[in-house]
Amino acid sequence: MLTTRYVQGSPNWADLATPDIEGAKSFYGGVLGWDHVSAGPEFGGYGMFQLNGKTVAGAMQLPAEQAPPAWTLYLQTSDADATATAVKDNGGTVVNEPMAVRDLGRMTLCADPAGAGFATWQPGTNSGLEAVDGPGSLCWAELTTPDKDAATGFYGSVFGWETSTTPMPGGEGEYTMVHPADKGPDGMFAGIVPSEADPTSDTTGPNWLLYFGTADCDAAVASSDRLGGTTVQEPTDIEGVGRFAVVNDPYGARLAFMQGAQDA
Repeated sequence: MLTTRYVQGSPNWADLATPDIEGAKSFYGGVLGWDHVSAGPEFGGYGMFQLNGKTVAGAMQLPAEQAPPAWTLYLQTSDADATATAVKDNGGTVVNEPMAVRDLGRMTLCADPAGAGFATWQPGTNSGLEAVDGPGSLCWAELTTPDKDAATGFYGSVFGWETSTTPMPGGEGEYTMVHPADKGPDGMFAGIVPSEADPTSDTTGPNWLLYFGTADCDAAVASSDRLGGTTVQEPTDIEGVGRFAVVNDPYGARLAFMQGAQDA
């Protein structure tokens, strides 16, 4: 499970690039109950989505020609420069070299060898998201990739991730789950699936999909549809896990909802 006790290689931030921040505020406020707080003019329009006063994501308006609308997952590192070097040494790409964000921390934009984008965050005064693993907050991440073995090798080498597998629903293949080194099954925070298991991979390519918790998956999808989102995968049950759905927000950024089995 995700936790705010961040360690090397664990997700510690997520943010949205959108061409319309005002529209995004309306959409995510209506679907997930988020408020938006500006970080101030000195941060170039960057802001935080908050739930009950706790930061659950970041957001920034960017022209579509500068960056496609998308969610980005950030992974913790204690040394941004060393991690950037490890990304390159293991076949990945450093899109933007490590850069300081005032005294808050240092960030790096990267892509794994298959092209799935992600970022790293070396905490300064900002240690990361203030709430995770609950309704309205980041609760899971999933990598779609053409080569699971290559992906686990890359992230294992760069971040020290360890893996375990569980049968896929219906008994067709195995689902690979990852956790930080030495954290065991209780530290699972993401899954890795082959591209052929994702019917939308032809249009999205290799990518990280972020899941946000909800107390009612069907209601979240209905709100998304009403506010201009597009349903990619209708609410679906996973035995023993919960109910999930995948949507695009009104500008094309993809995300998923997860209603835990305990809330179903």
